[in-house]
Amino acid sequence: MALNLEQKKAIVAEVAEVAGSAYSAIAAEYRGLGVDEMTALRKQARDNGVYLRVVKNTLARRAVEGTDFECMQEGLTGPLLLAFSQEDPGSAARVIKDFAKEHDLLEVRLVSISGKMLDPSEIGTLAKMPTYDEAISMLMAVMKAPVEKLARTMNEVPGKLVRTVAAVKDAKEAA
Repeated sequence: MALNLEQKKAIVAEVAEVAGSAYSAIAAEYRGLGVDEMTALRKQARDNGVYLRVVKNTLARRAVEGTDFECMQEGLTGPLLLAFSQEDPGSAARVIKDFAKEHDLLEVRLVSISGKMLDPSEIGTLAKMPTYDEAISMLMAVMKAPVEKLARTMNEVPGKLVRTVAAVKDAKEAA
């Protein structure tokens, strides 16, 4: 079904709005995937805060124009689906990578983060990036470690004194 001009403008505006606020973008070729597989991918993406859309390449080029993902324009050829990370930089990469493990027909073609194109083989690196909550917990653990060490050290001084006094007492009782 052909789209009229107003529908095309609406699609471009929607994708441009999402691209403007996204952390990373992935374009993957979906040729050969069935409807049920695409539905499962869309559900998985929705559950993980990833905007997933199949858009005509000419409309996609116009949508990413003026965003951090402008570098993807030249690679938008063939049947592609676009995945934009809405919550954290690695969420789209995790969804696509996990789905591609089970479905060989889904092939990653373009990976972009913060205006830089990455090699499609680096999707694993992007997928391993921590979520916001994971990053905060890692930071808190690093900040908490010196305080814990100081507390253990301060607690060790009276403990050592008690052990020394107990050893002297035992030595006097044995003598």
